Amino acid sequence: MSQEQVSYLELLARGAATEAYDRPVLLARASGAGPEALAALEQAKQLALRVRAELEGRRRREAELSALFETAHDLAGLRDLDAVLRAIVQRARSLLGTEVAYLSLNDPAAGDTYMRVTEGSVSARFQQLRLGMGEGLGGLVAQTARPYVTDDYFDDPRFQHTRTIDTAVGDEGLVAILGVPLTLGSQVIGVLFAADRRARVFEREQVALLGSFAAHAAVAIDTANLLAETRSALAELERANDIIREHSGVIERASEVHDRLTELVLRGGGVHDVAGAVSEVLGGTVEFTEEWTGSARLADGHALRDGDRWVAAVSAGGETFGALVLSGQPDLDPVDQRTLERAALVTSLLLLARRSAGEAEQRVRGELLDDLLDAPDRDRRLLRERAARLRTDVDAPHVVLAARIDRAGEEAGADTGVRESADRQRLWSAASHLAATRHGLASARDGGTVLLLPLGPGDTAAELARQTARHLGGALREPVTVGASSPVAAPAASPGQVSTAYEEARRCLDALLLLRRAGEGAAAEDLGFLGLLLADTRDIEGFVERTIGQVVAYDRRRGTDLVRTMDAYFASGMSPARTKDDLHVHVNTVAQRIERIGRLLGPDWQSPARALEIQLALRLHAMSAAVAR
Repeated sequence: MSQEQVSYLELLARGAATEAYDRPVLLARASGAGPEALAALEQAKQLALRVRAELEGRRRREAELSALFETAHDLAGLRDLDAVLRAIVQRARSLLGTEVAYLSLNDPAAGDTYMRVTEGSVSARFQQLRLGMGEGLGGLVAQTARPYVTDDYFDDPRFQHTRTIDTAVGDEGLVAILGVPLTLGSQVIGVLFAADRRARVFEREQVALLGSFAAHAAVAIDTANLLAETRSALAELERANDIIREHSGVIERASEVHDRLTELVLRGGGVHDVAGAVSEVLGGTVEFTEEWTGSARLADGHALRDGDRWVAAVSAGGETFGALVLSGQPDLDPVDQRTLERAALVTSLLLLARRSAGEAEQRVRGELLDDLLDAPDRDRRLLRERAARLRTDVDAPHVVLAARIDRAGEEAGADTGVRESADRQRLWSAASHLAATRHGLASARDGGTVLLLPLGPGDTAAELARQTARHLGGALREPVTVGASSPVAAPAASPGQVSTAYEEARRCLDALLLLRRAGEGAAAEDLGFLGLLLADTRDIEGFVERTIGQVVAYDRRRGTDLVRTMDAYFASGMSPARTKDDLHVHVNTVAQRIERIGRLLGPDWQSPARALEIQLALRLHAMSAAVAR
């Protein structure tokens, strides 16, 4: 082997560039080598170049295989689809030696294809490009599912050029472009590109290599889609499981509230017991209200949302008793809504039952009072037994009260009779409720209502009348006038006293209306000398005590003569000068005594109404003193 041939082996060993292989031939020619020697060197050169090309091809295939292996490895540990696609585009650009590489995906909903990943791109317009199906090189690849290559894009008539695409490609400065389809089965999902900013011919091996990368990219996208679908399915399963658990909990709560409501009804629970049970089950606060003032319009049988609250009408037979209002739980599922509706239904049944029982008890109480008023000769033992069942002690002191709604100031009309009947019914209902709470009796009578209420320790008939007038007026929201009798010691012992006391209460009621004191409550003792005339007991001592008792007591304690001074004062026409002559004292003494009397009786003791009562009391006091002597 000649020295020149050895030099070619050295060039191959160090991987010299192609131009270096011409040097041995040139040196031999310069040294005057013969034709045979030159021919041998030329043959050795060509053989060395073929060996070099073979080695270069092997190195390139090894690099391509290595890149494909690394891509497959990336797919095996796929975590981020965008990262895998970027790696594929970067390796394609590097192995093909292009200035730019990019990948686009089809958008079935929009009917076009869009840029997903770019490498080496400098144009924002190009990076955001969208191509219609069949437009440009990429659109043609996506439409035909075949690779396309062009040495000079702008001069290639095979593609449908559009201003948008050409402008974007021009901004990027691309000239030579190779595009291969990304396919899943027979479906094209996108295109992988390699491009240069100068004219270039892409070899068959490069087209095949880019196709291999495109196959990996399609697998990566398909794997990512499967993973996304799997995650979505798992999330749906988790949500379904949560819904099942939630529904299971709701059904358990519904079953629990059903059992608790049934137990409440069986043991005689009330409306507030139902509200408390539903509050515990639903986790909020449930309250019963008789008057709903919210914005939601109540609907029979349905729970409605009102802001942050839920409301269910409590009604039956077209009549609304109120509403159950749930606070603290703004979101209710349908099962919990039905639970609230069921609780409203149970509440309406309890209210109906309570009303029926109350009406029955009211009738019984009214019948007993009617017997005391109309049939005083009934068996007293039976009267006591009937009263005991109503928890009324008819052997204790009671007061008879007559109550009436007075509309004397209103003009009569066509509906006057209907209104009066409704007033009597309302008054009787309110009075019956009051009687039940006070362990008394009530009955509708003579266009109004009569009550028999117990007299508590320290109570007076007058105070009881005022309390009753306030209570009934507040319940009915209009004035109710109440007249009271003197106390009846034991109605069961002397039933006839009840009828007499009722007549006295009626006279007191009529007197209040004549005195224009409608809406008040009073007994005979509140009406001064008029009460003395109305009362059956004719309590003269009580009248005197209430009218001038303080002055009499003052004289008794101090040894003064204020009573005689008042008598002389009125007898002289309330003239201090004439009074001092009758009493034979100084006028200043009369003035001092009158001032003392005013402090004891009040500043209005000389008013016409008070003066009349005081003069009557002075006469009765004088008569009582004379009789006592």
